[in-house]
Amino acid sequence: MPLILPLIHFFNAGDGMLLSGKVSDQAMQNPQVLAALQDKIDSVSHSASIMDSLPKSVKRRVNALKNLQVNSTHIEAKFYKEVHELERKYSALYQPLFDKRRNIVSGEVEPTDEECEWQSDHEDEAALAEDLKKKAAIEEKKEDANEEKPKGVPEFWLTIFRSVDMLSDMLQEHDEPILKHLQDIKVIFSGPDQPMSFTLEFHFEPNEYFTNTVLTKVYKMKSEPDAEDPFSFEGPEIIDCDGCQIDWHKGKDVTVKTIKKKQKHKGRGTARVITKQVPNDSFFNFFNPIKVSPDKELDEDSEYTLATDFEIGHFFRERIVPRAVLYFTGEALEDDESSNSVFCDDEEEGDSKVSVNLDHN
Repeated sequence: MPLILPLIHFFNAGDGMLLSGKVSDQAMQNPQVLAALQDKIDSVSHSASIMDSLPKSVKRRVNALKNLQVNSTHIEAKFYKEVHELERKYSALYQPLFDKRRNIVSGEVEPTDEECEWQSDHEDEAALAEDLKKKAAIEEKKEDANEEKPKGVPEFWLTIFRSVDMLSDMLQEHDEPILKHLQDIKVIFSGPDQPMSFTLEFHFEPNEYFTNTVLTKVYKMKSEPDAEDPFSFEGPEIIDCDGCQIDWHKGKDVTVKTIKKKQKHKGRGTARVITKQVPNDSFFNFFNPIKVSPDKELDEDSEYTLATDFEIGHFFRERIVPRAVLYFTGEALEDDESSNSVFCDDEEEGDSKVSVNLDHN
């Protein structure tokens, strides 16, 4: 039972994925969450009062209908498992394109002139582009033949981290030199005979910070209705995650910092300065997630951190990796803002995108 206490699910409309985490004080301060909780309580109360008012013969038939609904929920769970299989199948078709993206970004491959042609939707823009192309060609001829030119697309992934709010919130100044060495991020789906999961792989070129070439984060999922509350099922859930060990070079671990502290000897009264390492804010804490123990409850801050972690993992999988170039140029950010404005409009009309599952299992 990975998350004991009420669960809160962040639903990303259109993605069909629920992100599980326990309700924390931070979440409970959100008016939408409180409203959703109240709606759930009202709904349970309303349902009980309706059932109590029914004649026994009708109540019996309603119970039969609810059993049909449970069967429907189990079919829905199988549907989502097959969707996962489709994702796995099509990820193999996407991968050659993503591999070429990596090669272009890293500078291992130079795209052809034909591949670099971009057709504008507007004639004026096309004309301007042609104009710029001619000027660029003239300037290029003027360049010193010995002048060093950029390789690939410099700081491709770092630019994305800086641009996306969800990622920039995790990013610290000391992380940036390391992320300049990030060459690719991949999503690997679990096999057909394995428990449902996906793995994020962060591929780095050799660097002075750690010896790993790949850092991984595994997100475990389930697509099964709860035995005691089957009607709470709304699709696959992320239920846990595993990080990896980072083999830092000496003195390069940005997830800790060294502090100096004066320590006074109780007997002699003399003082000495000691140094010790304490945790430090860093994106690379992402690879050392909070672990859920079945016999130990998480504190409120940890609950919130874990729920946020699930949300970030899903965002990498659904948005960042498939649309990386559009986050680099900023075009995907505009799409996200448009989605958010629609999201706000829906909320004003009372359609909450946050659902609360009052499941104590």
